[in-house]
Amino acid sequence: MSDRIFILEQAGEPEHGAPAADRIVSGNPTNRTWNIEDDGQGLYAGYWESTPGEWRVEYAEWEFCHIVSGHSVITEEGGAETVVKAGDAFVLRPGFKGTWRVIETTLKHYVIKT
Repeated sequence: MSDRIFILEQAGEPEHGAPAADRIVSGNPTNRTWNIEDDGQGLYAGYWESTPGEWRVEYAEWEFCHIVSGHSVITEEGGAETVVKAGDAFVLRPGFKGTWRVIETTLKHYVIKT
């Protein structure tokens, strides 16, 4: 296999985490991250999964997301709700502020560029 091709499905053990306590709006969400690409220059890619709950988010980076499974609602501060489910793909732009609410455990592919 090429050292320039990374297969997401071959990711190793995940990192376990959770949103910072002061950002949690409701529930007790926990997450797992399989970060398979970190180029040392602000590019990251992998899988992320979260259990139900809601927390405040602020993006200083670009993030492309593709929802693999689950159901979440992303709400921009002062704006409308965006429902995302399996098969949906979207980009969060730097400066986005709002909340991420996981209704059903959600798994996404992501690519982040700072």
